[in-house]
Amino acid sequence: MGKISVREIVLSGLFIALGIILPMVFHVFGSGSTFLPMHIPVLIAGFVVSAPFAIAVGAITPILSSLLTGMPPVFPVLPFMIFELATYGGVASLLYRKLNFNVYVSLVCSMIAGRIVSSIVVWGLATFFMAKLPNPIVFIAGAITQGIPGIIIQIIFIPAIIFSLNKSRLIVREGN
Repeated sequence: MGKISVREIVLSGLFIALGIILPMVFHVFGSGSTFLPMHIPVLIAGFVVSAPFAIAVGAITPILSSLLTGMPPVFPVLPFMIFELATYGGVASLLYRKLNFNVYVSLVCSMIAGRIVSSIVVWGLATFFMAKLPNPIVFIAGAITQGIPGIIIQIIFIPAIIFSLNKSRLIVREGN
């Protein structure tokens, strides 16, 4: 991991806070699982901070949100969200910051990887803990279908935010 940056610690804290506050606003209207507000700060963190910090943001955000707000529910949603969001952050950071993929490829690949990991965790929960969850294929299809508005928001707004941050020189890519 190398030298730990105060900048990355502060930004990670900011993204975690946004990942708790933003869903609170959406849950007032009962639209959290439709607009996927917790995903947005975690995905942005993947573009802004190094992979270990982005993974930490993805794992810590749903845990703190669950403890502070009750959302996501501890079981069965929290376990798969921890792994899904940690994957989002890690894959986005690895592809964009380390391997210099473009914003769109990094974003879409991280979203796909997160859903795959999430479905594996759902399978594990259903198999080993007898959780009443759909099979992973049905789960992923339902999550994508219900989350289409959130996915569209992510694909439109996250690249725009990243382009703005790049233009302002607020993102440092490791490969450069």
